[in-house]
Amino acid sequence: MSETNITFDYCDRLVEEFEEVIENPVRNKSSVYYTGVDLGTACVVLAVLDENRNPVAGTYRYADVVRDGMVVDYIGAVNIVRELKKELEDKLGTELLYAAAAIPPGTDELDSGAIKNVVQAAGFELTCLMDEPTAANEVLKIENGAVVDIGGGTTGISILKDGKVVYIADEPTGGTHFSLVVSGAYKMPFADAEKYKRNEKNHKELLPVLKPVVEKVSAIINQHIEGHDVREISLVGGTACLIGIEEIIQSRTGIYTHKPKNPMFVTPLGIALGCKDESIS
Repeated sequence: MSETNITFDYCDRLVEEFEEVIENPVRNKSSVYYTGVDLGTACVVLAVLDENRNPVAGTYRYADVVRDGMVVDYIGAVNIVRELKKELEDKLGTELLYAAAAIPPGTDELDSGAIKNVVQAAGFELTCLMDEPTAANEVLKIENGAVVDIGGGTTGISILKDGKVVYIADEPTGGTHFSLVVSGAYKMPFADAEKYKRNEKNHKELLPVLKPVVEKVSAIINQHIEGHDVREISLVGGTACLIGIEEIIQSRTGIYTHKPKNPMFVTPLGIALGCKDESIS
């Protein structure tokens, strides 16, 4: 077992600040605003930073416009991002011009155009397109380890050495599979299983039910980190919110596994940190 005492003070502080501004946006006279657009399988999140890269506003909406990292409802995705953009603009009293976005690792040739078009059609100038685990590491700042982004449809893995990405992968296992297990075990509709899974009050009860799926995620991680000097694993993504998931993964991988506060918000904040003030072609 890798025993490493690693702190993530910057990450946890940024997430805490973001959670605060979701409820209480900060109106200031920033010369520019940077927006991160995270089009997730289960949730769309927008995070806004000011000129000093401090969180000033944010919002999110559960949606079904992306599946397995692919946009399946283009019009629906555009409408949601446009509506969330307008919501934040009203709260901040200013227009949001610049945005960055992200895609699952290794899918740039498949769906990067759709993500780009969604963000631009919603009224943003797209300034950066990143892969999701790399975006997350903008917040985590891992030097030698793996960022595992467990989203709704896929699990993305980025391995870093000396702070640089040396390997990326994406596998079709994520929160959707967790919900299918809950749906079958409790004989409830999928939509109800999704809501039941998100409620932290149910996590202690659900962890034994979901353990086989978590172990599958662990096996995927083991497969992709083999041969790499991975000293730590950081879990991000909405599915990583499951209380106790990090303990199972650490047990199965033998590597120190960390989960930051509210892992659902790490990637959108990292996307916002990657945003610039000039659009890409």
